[in-house]
Amino acid sequence: MGRLSISAICFVLLLTGKAAAGWYQVDNYEGSIGPNPVHLSLQRYDSFGSGITVEGSYFYDAEQSPIAVYGKISGTSVSLCEIADDKEFDQVLVMGSKTPVDTTGCPFSLNVGERGATGTWSKGPDKFPVTLKKVASLDNNGKAKIDGTVEIPFWAQTATHRFAGVYEKAGFLACMTKLQVSTKRGRRLFR
Repeated sequence: MGRLSISAICFVLLLTGKAAAGWYQVDNYEGSIGPNPVHLSLQRYDSFGSGITVEGSYFYDAEQSPIAVYGKISGTSVSLCEIADDKEFDQVLVMGSKTPVDTTGCPFSLNVGERGATGTWSKGPDKFPVTLKKVASLDNNGKAKIDGTVEIPFWAQTATHRFAGVYEKAGFLACMTKLQVSTKRGRRLFR
């Protein structure tokens, strides 16, 4: 009985705490793909074992539906692939690929700098310029550094809502302090 009570108390304490990260970097961007306004959030890691060094998502402002992406960073060059379906999502992002991932032919080809990124998005005959301005960043490798309001979109969504975690500095860590729930129509925000 005593162990069960202690376990229950620990579980409740975990639910009331803040979620902290400690091993990645996030850059958030606003800009456009062709004439369409977008938001992009990229999370960089050392490696996922298959050569993937960046994951994230982007959404068109008009639709507010996150599209999961993954890819590789080499210097200032970034190649990003879009997740096409649930099977690819599970295979690449949830389970992880055991074989090296080929980003040749992926839609995004970007050159990233301190203030933003430029490049192209192309799929089939469609090709659009990409222009992005960095609006926030989080570096949690060591002592946390946050610039701007860091919102990390969740890949999970409903037909009418999207979700994002809002991160703030807490001591030497970065912690998710809010969960944003936004409607896709009208962009109303609930916190």
